Amino acid sequence: MHTVAILVLDDVVPFDMAAPMQTFDWTRLPDGRSPYRVILCAESPEVRTEGLALRIERGLEALESADTIIVPGRSEESGPPSERVLSALRQAAAAGTRIASVCVGAFVLAEAGLLDGLRATTHWIAAAELARRHPRVDVRPDVLYVDNGQILTSAGAAAGLDMCLHMIRRDLGSAVAAHAARMCVVPLEREGGQAQFIVHEHPPVPRGSDLAPLLEWIEDNLAGEVTLAAMAARSGMSERTFSRRFREQTGTTPLQWLLRARVRRAQYLLENGDHSVERIARQAGFGSPTAFRERFRRVVGTTPYAYRAAFHGRPPTGAGRP
Repeated sequence: MHTVAILVLDDVVPFDMAAPMQTFDWTRLPDGRSPYRVILCAESPEVRTEGLALRIERGLEALESADTIIVPGRSEESGPPSERVLSALRQAAAAGTRIASVCVGAFVLAEAGLLDGLRATTHWIAAAELARRHPRVDVRPDVLYVDNGQILTSAGAAAGLDMCLHMIRRDLGSAVAAHAARMCVVPLEREGGQAQFIVHEHPPVPRGSDLAPLLEWIEDNLAGEVTLAAMAARSGMSERTFSRRFREQTGTTPLQWLLRARVRRAQYLLENGDHSVERIARQAGFGSPTAFRERFRRVVGTTPYAYRAAFHGRPPTGAGRP
């Protein structure tokens, strides 16, 4: 049997631990046999997390015989993992063991140096911090999981399920993985990526910036025609001076800022209303539904239709397909 060892550290996120445990445990071959043996291991016999104290029977030595190691996320208050834990992960990696992280468990792999020079992901809210702490890691904040072969990382906790199903399909084929997905009551593949759940903030504007009134005006007039000439005129500058000043204060161009504002407005309308995609394109200020769909997919990473389905569970009445 293929042994999956879940490394449980103090302040573990319970769902990050339980999701892979159940997914691999529920997997069955066509003849009904279990292809995976799932074990929990820890640095010490008792692991504490918020509201729970867990008794773990196996120590770090269990990692030596594992075929796959899963590292769940930990709460943001937890300190760095011990050198014993990091050394055990490095030894397992050197031996060729497959190692995967769930959510912010990527920070543990990064501390061990296992992500250096590799693509990796984590929960979108922590992606910038992972990149800051570990500049040698190529952080991809807009995907559900990254498979580098031996080392895998996943985004939020639910993305850990996607990653586990991907590993099952890699190990045993699509039919076995599809059965595991049905047991988990999740799709085998989700459309789009983590980007569709990211709140795309505007570039920060310095406090007291003379652009603040203009940016408010843009937000209030997104459905209308907002041109570079109109923005420059409202700011009392030439177009060239305005463009230079705008980039200095926001780090982007007026046009890119405007398009991002329109996409954000569209995201809000898709999440909270049931108008057609064509109507939302007009309400957000896009010249055509085609231009809207192309820009939305480029920024958000999925289609307007799939974005709304992710929030409503199904396309609401009146939804227009992209």
